[in-house]
Amino acid sequence: MNKFKLTFLGIVIGMSMSETVWAGGILTNTNQSVSFLRNPAHDAYIGIDGVYTNPAGVIFLGEGLHLGFNWQYAYQTRTITTTNPDFALGLRNDGNTVKEFEGIARAPIIPSLQAAYNTGKWSFQGSIAITGGGGKCEFSSGIGSFESAVGAIANSLKPLGATGYDVDGYMRGNQYYIGFTLGAAYKINENLSVYGGARLLYGTASYKATLNNIMVNTAAGSVPFSTFLEGANAKIAGGIQQYADGINLLEAGIASYTAAGVPVPAEMTTKLAEAQAGKAQLEGTQQSLKTLEVYREGVSLMSDQTGIGIAPIIGIDYKVGNFNFGAKYEFKTRMRMKNSSTVKEAHAIDAVNKFRDGTSVPEDQPALLTLGAQWSVIPSVRVSAGYHLFFDKSAHWYNHDEKKLDGNTWEINGGVEWDINDKWQVSGGLQKTNYGLSDEYMNDMSFVVSSYTFGLGVGYQVTDKVKVNAAYFQTNYDTYHQDVAPAATNHTTHNDYTRTNNVFGLGVELTL
Repeated sequence: MNKFKLTFLGIVIGMSMSETVWAGGILTNTNQSVSFLRNPAHDAYIGIDGVYTNPAGVIFLGEGLHLGFNWQYAYQTRTITTTNPDFALGLRNDGNTVKEFEGIARAPIIPSLQAAYNTGKWSFQGSIAITGGGGKCEFSSGIGSFESAVGAIANSLKPLGATGYDVDGYMRGNQYYIGFTLGAAYKINENLSVYGGARLLYGTASYKATLNNIMVNTAAGSVPFSTFLEGANAKIAGGIQQYADGINLLEAGIASYTAAGVPVPAEMTTKLAEAQAGKAQLEGTQQSLKTLEVYREGVSLMSDQTGIGIAPIIGIDYKVGNFNFGAKYEFKTRMRMKNSSTVKEAHAIDAVNKFRDGTSVPEDQPALLTLGAQWSVIPSVRVSAGYHLFFDKSAHWYNHDEKKLDGNTWEINGGVEWDINDKWQVSGGLQKTNYGLSDEYMNDMSFVVSSYTFGLGVGYQVTDKVKVNAAYFQTNYDTYHQDVAPAATNHTTHNDYTRTNNVFGLGVELTL
């Protein structure tokens, strides 16, 4: 049962919800404006939200101060369907071996600000936005890894009279990477501009997991885990004592035969060996039960993390005829998240050590390359396309999880924007996101799934200096099917992962 102790503890504390709840890579949010929600193909777009998507092109907005204020609301579900034969022992599972676990991720207030001051050939820019993580994800009934561990323990207690289990699981995690970006674009000529800048990233995260009200079902009904342990320990202690008494009598009898020079009966020797083996087996069971004492009253563990990183950003924009081309490269952000945790000492498994108090965990935000093109078919209609490549394999994550990926994340997008008249504008677009996932990388404590996204919305020019944007953005996820080696995961044989994601946004753009 030692493996149950380590696995159970590692499962409870070893959770990380670092992946984004919005568009983008595993640790990167790319939707920094409502204009992007309307059309995610903004890599060659000329607008104030280009401070993030195409900073070199912002210089072509014209002279003056340009501001963009954005509010977004994101709602996401994360669903894991786990297959484990031990689930059949769960009192609330009706004998089923397949169970669905759903987490809710909400980010009701996602603000961002972009600003640019254009003067002559220079554009001085800055932005504040949540560029990674975001929101709170809550699994009100825990996840499959939690229940699998409890089920495996219940299964191991069958020889002691256990016939089933019950447990209340809970997991919550949130993470925000707040990005502060400063930079400048320079217009080399009327067609070409370049950009250089840097982003300071401040990361904050907190995680909580609990397992409460652990019950063991027996022929006499359900009893609290602590009560079951007390009864089992008492029975085992009594059994050990009975074996010890029997062994003493047998050894005394054998000694008397030996002293009298009479052959020891074979039956007596056999009974002694059986008694010694029975006592040793019970002593082993007694020792195993001691490893479960830590869960007598359930488990409640928490961890908070903070970290700071900085990375350079470069970009270029080129205009020719009715076309505009943009490119940007964000260097890798070296992030080390420092733990303040209830885990005070080193443990035998990495999942626990990731959250050990006082340690710093590598959680780099990968480098990102974006390429985009925009074509003005006619003055009032623009078609755009883009490509994103996240260099996940070159980042450094805890326990080198990046090496478990089959490849880097890439995205392609396309969209169209139409100026209906001088006041109204509509746009829409699609984006395909593909992660380089593998069975080894995926787990139900932190997962991403490849997807495609559509966004649509409107813009309204209130005055020459004020524009309002409204948009809806929906991501449709694939289902990732993972086959698991049962011996490594407390009898779990299969996991299916999927999500839903919906974002609403309102924004205001000002020119002063």
